[in-house]
Amino acid sequence: MKNNKYETLNLAMPADGVALLTLNRPQAANAFNTRMGEELGYFWKGLLDDPGDLRSLVVTGAGERAFCAGADLKERREMSDEDWRRQHAIFEDAFYAMMDCPIPVIAAVNGAAFGGGFELVLASDFAYAADTARFALTETTLGIIPGVGGTQNLPRACGERRAKEIVLTGQPIDAAQALEWGIVNRILPAESLMRETLDTAGRIAANAPIAVRAAKEALSRAAGLPLKQGLEIEIDCYRRTIETEDRREGMLAFNEKRKPVFRGR
Repeated sequence: MKNNKYETLNLAMPADGVALLTLNRPQAANAFNTRMGEELGYFWKGLLDDPGDLRSLVVTGAGERAFCAGADLKERREMSDEDWRRQHAIFEDAFYAMMDCPIPVIAAVNGAAFGGGFELVLASDFAYAADTARFALTETTLGIIPGVGGTQNLPRACGERRAKEIVLTGQPIDAAQALEWGIVNRILPAESLMRETLDTAGRIAANAPIAVRAAKEALSRAAGLPLKQGLEIEIDCYRRTIETEDRREGMLAFNEKRKPVFRGR
């Protein structure tokens, strides 16, 4: 994966196989403007085309105040209806590509995650949050609704009735509530959030990459399907791992009582 230059994002490789993508508009609470939407689309679509040696990815926000405040409402202030539609199509493309990403994505929620920022958390595979984080889908207070996966991903995380409360009231919840309702996996002190999240990303990256991607695919594709259909997806993904070099290496390393060296083949 090439480390391209971005205006609104920062991309780093803090460990082998691990990428850290930072939303980098701290002066605007890391809100999505059109340029960020374009760059996110470019980034996620690039991973669909060629994930390269990348094995796991962490996404976070710059600074300590906000993970992401959602769409930049100052930019949207003078937009016509058609301008709004065109911009939202850019956001849709970026988020849908993120949700199709074959690489496991962990959100490190370092502050407020409102609107599209919350939807970004929900589009990740799972999330860790700082104890200061807050979450809200405020769209109904602005005359719109969540439009990049929020109404679909939230009930899958916390259940339909809780999702309706969050979406229909537009009121924020704190990190403790998000943990209790299954929206985040862990709450951590702000100072240890990134270290712990990167440690988890590193553990994922140390596993067999073909197997990790197959497992993610099975989990994602089967979500919400009847058990029998889910089992068919699972066995299809499982069978693809049998003939890999990594499967042979994993068995050999176990029997030789050593750490396996997976090469993604």
